[in-house]
Amino acid sequence: MSEPENTDQPLPLVAHLTELRDRLLRALLAVLLVFIGLFPFANDIYTFVSKPLRSLLPEGATMIATEVASPFLTPFKLTLVAAIFLAIPYVLYQVWSFIAPGMYRHEKRLAIPLLVSSVLLFYAGAAFAYFVVFPLVFAFFTSSGPADITIMTDINSYLDFVLKLFFAFGLAFEIPIAAVLLIWTGITTPEDLARKRPYIIVGCFVVGMLLTPPDVISQSLLAIPMWLLFELGVYFGRIITRNKHEEAE
Repeated sequence: MSEPENTDQPLPLVAHLTELRDRLLRALLAVLLVFIGLFPFANDIYTFVSKPLRSLLPEGATMIATEVASPFLTPFKLTLVAAIFLAIPYVLYQVWSFIAPGMYRHEKRLAIPLLVSSVLLFYAGAAFAYFVVFPLVFAFFTSSGPADITIMTDINSYLDFVLKLFFAFGLAFEIPIAAVLLIWTGITTPEDLARKRPYIIVGCFVVGMLLTPPDVISQSLLAIPMWLLFELGVYFGRIITRNKHEEAE
């Protein structure tokens, strides 16, 4: 069995805990610095995020704040989420720096691409939700109500709704990473996953039904990319399995 790259003596538990504390503090400091930089633009950020709905509101309709502190707290909450979102690469770098010394060389060769890919896929999922899903979903909602109902969405309710969709699509786009990890660790094989394809497709539509608004368009917009990303994970899983067999030979 190959040895880890780091051959130094193991650190005592106190040293590990101290290092973990330092890296957590660095991650929190990064989020705080990004938040401080973004806070002056909190209202502009909310304006950008709410544009897919505001652009579809009937003439004379607007968004409203039903709570006293909502005009301040809602952009504040969005800015904090945006700071975490933008600081994710540095936070994951701190996590990687903490666990990397205990990993084998071949594990690092796969873990680094997976780490980078997971961040990019999460960003891609959020972008897909904003640029593709939101316009279609909000167009459906604003056009399907009774004719005598004026649409005046609460700003805090809107933020909670879109954050759920951002999170749902960001996680859904991590399916290739999950498939590769399952294959890499030996829990399953590409062939087993391929045989379960009909169940996976049904599961994608069930997840789409649970995580998106109750309309066929938004459910399909989540389920179909999940299925295609599953196929992508199986494809890369086959490549990893083939490389493993070649190295073993």
